[in-house]
Amino acid sequence: MNKFYTGALFLCTVLGMSAQEVVWQKDIKSSTQDFLSQVTTTIDGQYLITGSSIQSKKLQTESKQNNGYDFHLVKLNQQGDEVWEKYFSGKNHDFLSATVNTQEGGFLLAGTSYSGKGLDKKEESKGGSDIWLIRINEFGDELWQKTIGETSDEEARAVIQTTDFGFFVAGNTQNSAKGYGSKDVLIVRLDKNGKEISQLVLGGKGLDEVEKMIPTKDGGALLGVYSRSNAGGTKKTENFGEGDYWIIKLNKDGKVEWEKNFGGKGDDHLRTLALTSTGYLIGGESRSERSGNKSVGIEEGTDLWLVSLNERGEEIWQKSYNFKNRDVLMGMSVLHASDAQSSKGILLGGYTQAEGRIENDDEKFWMLYLDQNGNEQWRKYVKGESSKREERLSDIKLNRDGSIILAGTSAEELGKENWKIVKLGDKQIDQLIEKQDIKIYPNPVSDYAYVEIGFDFKDADIVMYDMGGRQLQTLKTKNKVTKMNTQALIQGAYLIVIKTDTNKTANAKLIKK
Repeated sequence: MNKFYTGALFLCTVLGMSAQEVVWQKDIKSSTQDFLSQVTTTIDGQYLITGSSIQSKKLQTESKQNNGYDFHLVKLNQQGDEVWEKYFSGKNHDFLSATVNTQEGGFLLAGTSYSGKGLDKKEESKGGSDIWLIRINEFGDELWQKTIGETSDEEARAVIQTTDFGFFVAGNTQNSAKGYGSKDVLIVRLDKNGKEISQLVLGGKGLDEVEKMIPTKDGGALLGVYSRSNAGGTKKTENFGEGDYWIIKLNKDGKVEWEKNFGGKGDDHLRTLALTSTGYLIGGESRSERSGNKSVGIEEGTDLWLVSLNERGEEIWQKSYNFKNRDVLMGMSVLHASDAQSSKGILLGGYTQAEGRIENDDEKFWMLYLDQNGNEQWRKYVKGESSKREERLSDIKLNRDGSIILAGTSAEELGKENWKIVKLGDKQIDQLIEKQDIKIYPNPVSDYAYVEIGFDFKDADIVMYDMGGRQLQTLKTKNKVTKMNTQALIQGAYLIVIKTDTNKTANAKLIKK
């Protein structure tokens, strides 16, 4: 599954016209049922597309192959061209669930492995399925790996990096001796080198499934769980209905600070979380009428349901949205003001499945844009000449420059899913982005700095001077974000100057720690 082609796209806009362009589209073709889990945006504006694939017959002639699913990674540059493609293989099925980009420039991969030792897997199975972690650098080279599990079945669902450069890994354990119900939440803390610091099992008497985890400002984590459990075990909150949003706040040591349940009498399925300037945003799908602590009803089938919380988990507002039939929320990004003191808007992405009757826009990617209070501003469908019968969005990311990445699968029939990656430019969002001619981060810097250019250009020179005016480094770039090596610099201040082909210039001071 490593052949690319580019397809033409157009956008259909509902509720008002908006100027929106397709910057590029990439389809990664396949003849098997491949799963796309996530798109991860790197600090320098590149994209890591991750999922699980059965490798092509061409690759299976090599010795390092099996017939099961493998971790599959494709890195794209800012223009959508392939930088590299990698597989990590065990001898059995291995499914890549979640990826996080590290502050050092690489990635941590978290997946579920049914494989013992062999091929790329360096540790034996612990019994059943295990969590398989692989730390890689920005070129896809392995730095370390770890297998976590016991004789029960463990699965990875989410991973984040914490402020101390360590990691939280969240997943599930099934029928565990340490568990409380049929499926429980498993939280593992690791240091940056993969050494395990602690494990925590949380759950009620029924089924609790991790859906999402995000880092919090205080170095802890917010965990979003789809819960079908009442109070019992470690769970202190009662469910309101068949399935609820269960929100758990962990401190930096991995201990529970607070937990909250949100739901009506029906089934409410949490999908995603995001940080806002005032707290947290919780998103998912609801089949509940106004009941429990759900103050909004449903229009038809399954509606989107958002709950805004403050940092103590107390409700600020809740809203629901409908696209007809079964609406599936797959991603959410919050647009922050440059001072990070306020949130400007919220971008949601997903797809709609038919229930009962077929609608024209079923199985199409959609986007929904809200203001900071959850009021709808616009909604759009993403289609195209290469559009297939079934298109399901897996992830959506709002980039720093206001562009949007949508990643999903596109198939004429089940079992033959292409990965479809679309980068969009949106003028409505672009106008909300507070642009600076030049940004440098992190600043002060230790090893590497990223220089972001805020205006349009085709070619630019980035020049570094010391404070005596001596030229130290020159980089040519076509990218909005460029990585600079600052390891050899001595402690002090430096001047970064940008000169573009359009005769625009900008400069900023860089501080070396």
